[in-house]
Amino acid sequence: MMKAVAVTDRDVRGLTRAEVDERRARGQGNDERLPASRSIAHILRANVLTRFNAILGTLFAAIVIVGPPQDALFGFVLVLNTLIGVVQEIRTKRTLDRLAVLAAPHVRVRRDGEVIELTDDDLVVDDVVELGPGDQVPLDGLAIEGLLEVNESLLTGESEPQTKEAGSELLSGSFISSGSGAYRVTKVGVDSYANRLASEARQFKLASSELRDGINRILQIVQWLIIPVAALLITSQVVGHSDLPDAVRSCVAGVGAMIPEGLVLLTSITFALAVAHLARQRVLVRELPAVEGLARVDVLCVDKTGTLTTGGIVADDFDPVGDHDGESVAAVLGALAGVEDRPNATLAAIGERWPAPDGRSASRAIPFSSARKWSAADFGTNGTWVLGAPEILLAASNDASDDDVRRRVEEAASQGRRVVLLATTTAALKEPAVLDAAAPPPSGLRPVAIVRLSDEVRSDAAETLAYFAEQGVEVKVISGDSATTVAAIASSVGVGGADEPVDVRGVDDEDLAGLIVKHSVFGRVTPRQKRAMVAGLQQAGHTVAMTGDGVNDVLALKDADVGVAMGAGSAATKAVAELVLLDNSFAAMPPVIAEGRRVIANTERVANLFLTKTAYATLMAIVIGITGVAYPLLPRHLTIVSYFSIGTPAFLLSLLPNATPFHPGFVDRALRFSIPCGLIAGGATLIAYFVADDVGLSLYEQRTMALIVLLACGIWILSLLSRPLNRAKGGIVALMCAGAGGALFIGPIRSFFAIHLPPAAQAVELTVIILSAGFLLEVAYRMLKNTAGLTAYVEPD
Repeated sequence: MMKAVAVTDRDVRGLTRAEVDERRARGQGNDERLPASRSIAHILRANVLTRFNAILGTLFAAIVIVGPPQDALFGFVLVLNTLIGVVQEIRTKRTLDRLAVLAAPHVRVRRDGEVIELTDDDLVVDDVVELGPGDQVPLDGLAIEGLLEVNESLLTGESEPQTKEAGSELLSGSFISSGSGAYRVTKVGVDSYANRLASEARQFKLASSELRDGINRILQIVQWLIIPVAALLITSQVVGHSDLPDAVRSCVAGVGAMIPEGLVLLTSITFALAVAHLARQRVLVRELPAVEGLARVDVLCVDKTGTLTTGGIVADDFDPVGDHDGESVAAVLGALAGVEDRPNATLAAIGERWPAPDGRSASRAIPFSSARKWSAADFGTNGTWVLGAPEILLAASNDASDDDVRRRVEEAASQGRRVVLLATTTAALKEPAVLDAAAPPPSGLRPVAIVRLSDEVRSDAAETLAYFAEQGVEVKVISGDSATTVAAIASSVGVGGADEPVDVRGVDDEDLAGLIVKHSVFGRVTPRQKRAMVAGLQQAGHTVAMTGDGVNDVLALKDADVGVAMGAGSAATKAVAELVLLDNSFAAMPPVIAEGRRVIANTERVANLFLTKTAYATLMAIVIGITGVAYPLLPRHLTIVSYFSIGTPAFLLSLLPNATPFHPGFVDRALRFSIPCGLIAGGATLIAYFVADDVGLSLYEQRTMALIVLLACGIWILSLLSRPLNRAKGGIVALMCAGAGGALFIGPIRSFFAIHLPPAAQAVELTVIILSAGFLLEVAYRMLKNTAGLTAYVEPD
C-alpha cells in the first residue's frame, strides 16, 4: 500500500523524551511481550497437573487413611520429584531469559536528534527507526526515507523481495534484503501485523519431538491398560479379603507400580539440564526439542562466511583492466562503497581500504542484494559504475578483454581470494523501484578493475569439520561467492568433495535437489536456491541443520530441521533460528551436537527401566487379580525397588556422556526390550512368592522373598542397559547393589520397611530363581541385541 508521506522535522530529529513519555501514558508503547521461555505458571501446571499425579495422589490419600505412613513414602517421593522438576525448569527458564536479553535484536532509533540503539520493547508510536540489510522490521509503519527491498516471506510465504519507497507500508516480521532507509512506527503491541497474524505461534511452545511423541504414545497405552487391570486387582483384593487395610495397601502397590511416574519427569529434567549446559557454553536454545533435533542431524549446511571464516573481510588490492589508472579506480571504489548507509561486508572492506572522495554523490543507486549479486550507482558526469560478481557482470559485457579478465579472476579465486569486478557503462540505470529482485546488470558493461579481497579462515574450522566427519554428519558448504573461491577455502579446512565445486547459477530447483545430495561445495547460490537445497536434502530423507548469519540465510534457516544463527548475525536470522551461538563460534557446534545425542540416547536408555517396571507390575496385577491372593509386595517395598533399580540409577545414567548416533523407532525398541524383560522379572517374582507360600512361610516372609527376587532382577536389567560397563556405569550398578544390600540387612531399615528375611533353608530356592531369571534376561538381551532395532541404542563395545 502506497501513501503520500511528508517528512517532518520530528522525523529528522526523532521524538523527545517528553514525547515518548506522553505516548506511553496514552497506551501507545509497545507493551506486547513475547516470552523467551515458558511462564512459571505454565511450568507448575505441566509438572503438577498430570493424570499420573492425580492417580498417585489418590493412592497416597488412601494410604494416609489406612496407614501405616511407611507405605506412603511413594507420595513424598512424588512430591520431591515434582519439586525437583519445577525448580530445575525455573532455573533453566531464568538462564534462557537472561540469554534471550543478550540475543535480543536492537534497532537504531532517532531520539532527541541522535541515533541510539534500543530493543523493540522500548518503541512507541511515531518513533523513527533506521533500517539496513538484515534488519527485521520490529513494528508496522510507513517508510519515509530511502529505498528498501523487503522480504515478507516469514509472513506471506512469498520469497521474492518487494521494493518499498517513501510512503510504502512496512509490516512487522518482514526483513530487509537490501538497501537502507528509515520508517515511522504507526502500530505497536497487539495492533502490529505480525502479532495479529501469529502471536500465538510466536510464543514459546514445545515443538514436535519424536522422543516426546513416543513417550506420550507409550503413556496413552499405559493409561488404557491401567483401567481394566486396576479394576480386576481392586475387585479381587477388596472382595476376597477380610483385612480391608491390607487389601487397600495391595491395591495401591499394584496400581501404583504400573505407572511410570518418573519417565516424563526425567525426560523434562534431562532436556532442561541440556539447555542449561548449552547456556553455560553461550548457546541459546529457543525450543527444548531443538536439543533432540540436534541428535538426529545427519547433514549440516554452512555458509563460508562467518562459519568457515571469521566473517572479517579485508580488501587487498585491485588490478586495473586496460589503461585505467589506479588513482581513478580507487576513487570510484570508494565512491561506490560510500553510496549505501549500511553497506555489506564486502563494500565496508572496500570503503575502509579506499575512502570515498569528497564531492562525488550518486544521482541514482541500486543497492547490493544477494539475489542480484551486484550494485550500481550513477555519478552523473563521473559515469555509471557497477560492482559485483565477475561471472554476472561479464555476462553483460562484450569487451575484448573479457577472456583475459575471466582467466585472472579464476586464478585469484583458485587461491581462495574473494573477487569482485568493477565495470562501467553508458547505459542508464533503471529506476530502483521497478527493478526486479534478480534483475541482470545494465548492458554494455566494460571491465575496469579486478578487486581482490581476503577472508580470514577460522583457526578451529578444520578440527570442527573433522569431528563432524567422525560422527557421520555430512557438511555442505553453500555460499554466494565464486564456487572456485569457496572450494579453495573448503579444501584448506578439509571439507570432503571440495575438488568438485558446483556453480549453481541458473540451476532449477529439481536439478538442485539432485546436486545437493551428490556434491558438497556450491557457489553463486541465491537465497531462494539455499531454501531449495534444504528442501532437496529433506526430501532425500536427511535431517538438516543450517547455520547462517546473514539475511541471505533466513529462508533456509526457517525451513531447516534445526536452524542455527550466529549471535552477531542479522536480526532476521536470529528471529527464525532454534539455536543462537552467542559467541559466534563455529567450534561451539560439536558440543551442541554431542549434547543432543547424549540427551536422546540416555533418555531412550533409561526409559526402558521405567517401562520394564510397568511390564512386570502389569503381569503381577493380572495374576494376582485372577488368583485372588494378597499382592506380593507392599507399597514401601516398591519404593525400595524403584529407588535402587529405576529412579536413582536412571537419573545418574542420564547425566553420563553418550555418543550413540540417533536411530528412529524409539517406541518399538523400548517395547521390544521392556516387555520380555518385564515378564521375566515379574514371573520370577511371582514364582518366589508362590514357592514361599508353598513351604509355609508367613506373608511377611513371602513378600520379602518376592522383594529380593524383584530387586535382583531390576539391578540385573540395569546392568544390561549399562553395557558396555565402564568405571562410571559400573560404579552406578555397584552402588545400587550396595544400597539394596543395606536395605535388606541393616536392622533398623529392615524393620522400617517390614522386611522379614526368610529362613536360611530358602536361600537355595532364592539363588536358583534369581540365577534362572538372570539367565533368561541374558538370553533375551543377546537375542534383542542381534536384531536391527536394539543395536540402535545399545552403545557399541
